[in-house]
Amino acid sequence: MATEYDLVILGGGTGGYVAAIRASQLGLKTAIVEQDKLGGTCLHKGCIPSKAMLRSAEVFSLAKRSIEFGISTDHVHLHIEKVQERKNKIVNQLFKGVQHLIEKGNIDVYNGIGTILGPSIFSPLPGTVSVELEDDNELLIPKNLILATGSKPRTLPGLEIDGDTVLTSEHALELTQLPKSILIIGGGAIGIEWASMLVDFGVEVTVLEYADHILPNEDKDISRELAKVLEKKGIKFITNAKVLAETVQKSSDGATIQVETGEGIKSFTGEKILVSVGREANISQLGLQNTDIRLEKNFIQVNRNMQTQESHIYAIGDIIGGLQLAHVASHEGILAVEHIAGLNPSPLDYQNVPRCVYSSPEVASIGLTEKEALDKGFKVKIGKFPFIANGKALVLGDTTGFVKIIANQENQDLLGVHMIGPNVTDLISEAGLAHVLDATPWEVGTMIHPHPSLSETIGEAALAVDRAAIHI
Repeated sequence: MATEYDLVILGGGTGGYVAAIRASQLGLKTAIVEQDKLGGTCLHKGCIPSKAMLRSAEVFSLAKRSIEFGISTDHVHLHIEKVQERKNKIVNQLFKGVQHLIEKGNIDVYNGIGTILGPSIFSPLPGTVSVELEDDNELLIPKNLILATGSKPRTLPGLEIDGDTVLTSEHALELTQLPKSILIIGGGAIGIEWASMLVDFGVEVTVLEYADHILPNEDKDISRELAKVLEKKGIKFITNAKVLAETVQKSSDGATIQVETGEGIKSFTGEKILVSVGREANISQLGLQNTDIRLEKNFIQVNRNMQTQESHIYAIGDIIGGLQLAHVASHEGILAVEHIAGLNPSPLDYQNVPRCVYSSPEVASIGLTEKEALDKGFKVKIGKFPFIANGKALVLGDTTGFVKIIANQENQDLLGVHMIGPNVTDLISEAGLAHVLDATPWEVGTMIHPHPSLSETIGEAALAVDRAAIHI
């Protein structure tokens, strides 16, 4: 059986289902093809479940020092099964919400694997989708197609993921018993979030990072501060570490792996190994060979409107590389749909995308790092303000970190904002709006921030750019 649609979307993750809802709003007859659950990796295997567990780790850590707030809590215990219960409850609630939105939009959902077919009797262009269902096959004939199949954890050649001793983040989310020790390969955002969570849960954590500092894509001042704080918690960081994946040796006690460091080859042992070295696009079963779609480094190439080489086929999210973030995929999906509908949307400016790490302390940033700004030839001026000088941070009992603002010395443009400290993944939105509106530090600094609030640190850091901060 063949069914015609204005739009078919392969993948019902964050980018895919958001695109479908926007298409429905614009009156397009729309279908989603999803082989698993609507919501994709972010909802079921990534963003939401990991943040739920990070919150449990934060509460556990706070409970152990509750006497600082005048509250005695004797015999604080961690119940990992309750942590998993709470995580699953949150995921299920959000999953039901997504299902409701899809039903509300009259969007058809096909639970199966979709493959792009080449030109046929159904269409002179490639793009007809064959959906392999449990006991049948369905043909969908779309005027336009969006590819939004997301990504999966990458591993290292020679390092076999077994889901028992050697894990990805997806396996780690299902742990029913915490290991005594763990080696985390990769000190990027995902690796650092897991390191922060597990050390707060009482696990002995060692992070092996190939670059010369953790969070290599963030401002170095932020990375240094985070490393210092996490080291005080007990995390061991080994940087400039080249993991020799093929050397892993498993035993009943865990696994040992050889690592090439600046001091020679060293051995590291952990009860578990968590591999966190990035993600690769889910493109192997798409049928791209039936199209003229181009790949670069195994990511689909698109133009500013999210169109592939086949102008009626679009691609969004992790499969196009770039910033592999759920909020980016959502906005790429909206842009693609609005272009299909002829609304002539403005292309995304990826410099306006906030980046967040939900460790404890949190990290958030937008725009250029100091090094990137200098490498681009900008003459910069910088303002910093520490949370230890902020009243609300003192009230919360969390004064770690600072806000750093980078501005163009010549025209006062805001080039970048970088934060580490309490609730900065929420505070970054003010900096994001300022960045989008091309505000100057003076404009941000003279805005009246409520007192006491954590947001005052942004105003003070902005004033500090011109040495006008009041409370430092």
